Amino acid sequence: MKITSVNVHLVDNEGGRMKGIASVTLDDCFIIRGLRIIEGENKTFVAMPSRKDKNGESHDIVHPLNQETRTMFDETILDAYKKELENSAASE
Repeated sequence: MKITSVNVHLVDNEGGRMKGIASVTLDDCFIIRGLRIIEGENKTFVAMPSRKDKNGESHDIVHPLNQETRTMFDETILDAYKKELENSAASE
């Protein structure tokens, strides 16, 4: 499996932890939308799309099954996020 495309949309959320929303295309044939880019206390990370159940608990809708895939998603999405930040700063 290969990530063939990443689209990042920056979120103007002053004071909020969510910094962007990403969509990822896999092998030019499968898309995952709603990946959140979150600024944590120690680092920025990618949160998988999730939904709340009737008890208010969040559950991931999709998620990597191994660390190698998780690392691939994190690195690719966060690289695209950094590029989008640079493009945004350059256009101001």
